[in-house]
Amino acid sequence: MSQAKILVVDDEKTVVEVHKKLLEKAGYCVVVAYNGMEALDKVPTEGPDLILTDVSMPVMDGLQLCEKLKNDKHTGLIPLVMVTAIDDFDNKVRGIETGADDFLTKPVRPRELYARVKSLLRIKHLTDSLESAETVIFSLANAIEAKDYFTKGHIDRVSSLAMDMGRFIELSEDDINTLGKGGILHDIGKIGVRDSILNKPGRLTDEEFEEVKKHPEIGEKICRPLRSLEPVLPIIKHHHEKYDGSGYPSRLAGEDIPLLARIMAIVDVYEALRSRRAYRDGMSHADAMRILKEETAAGKFDRFIIKKFEELLDSHADLREAFNLGQNSAEDDA
Repeated sequence: MSQAKILVVDDEKTVVEVHKKLLEKAGYCVVVAYNGMEALDKVPTEGPDLILTDVSMPVMDGLQLCEKLKNDKHTGLIPLVMVTAIDDFDNKVRGIETGADDFLTKPVRPRELYARVKSLLRIKHLTDSLESAETVIFSLANAIEAKDYFTKGHIDRVSSLAMDMGRFIELSEDDINTLGKGGILHDIGKIGVRDSILNKPGRLTDEEFEEVKKHPEIGEKICRPLRSLEPVLPIIKHHHEKYDGSGYPSRLAGEDIPLLARIMAIVDVYEALRSRRAYRDGMSHADAMRILKEETAAGKFDRFIIKKFEELLDSHADLREAFNLGQNSAEDDA
């Protein structure tokens, strides 16, 4: 915590020097900027852990700086403290609206400055820890996939196509991003399945298939501790449910299956059919869609989503061509 870097922003050099000395005395590394635009330029290169900014400055004021930083996913979690006059009620309200994390009044009192900075850096440290853990989990997902030559690239293709599907049916941006993460993490539970089963070149025995069927619940348990992954859990756990209730692990049916899991189920199967496996070549788009529609007629998939999925691929040849992965069947109908 003592090595944290703080960016001090103020157009008055004397104020900058006072804040800089106070923070350096407390053991922090301090960088400075004299207006919002200069601060905005320094954030990517300096990577501050906290920003202390005045409100009224030339070129770009503190409110504009705050709004730009908080609306950028790369900088939105950096704690930002605004320094305002004691009676500056309007700017405090505007600061709250733009996303400021805390306020100090001029002249800044050292004990209050230290307390606010320490508290916000503690929160930042916890946030960074969560992000690091999430990165480890995503790396684990890639490592699991890399063990099988025939599934290499599977999670990236599933993730990308699931997001395309989300956009096509006009889901919210949050849902689209959740589909992207779900595509990468949906099979992470396969870390609990023996490699000899995952890479078996022939049909699985009933006992082996029962082991494979455990991976959705294993995956959910791996990701459950991270609050940032909470929206993804239904995809991980339920992407093998079937619309008629014959799937696993919970035998959910119809709309009891979460929408994003229903989408992932179709995209996952389509990618698997199009891709080469140890025991077969990849199928053409036409063959894969024929099987999906047959399964839908038998009650396995959501009819509405299959219809929209077919419309998406019919209208985007580039998406179909991205799945030409080792076919040995009739020429694709693209």
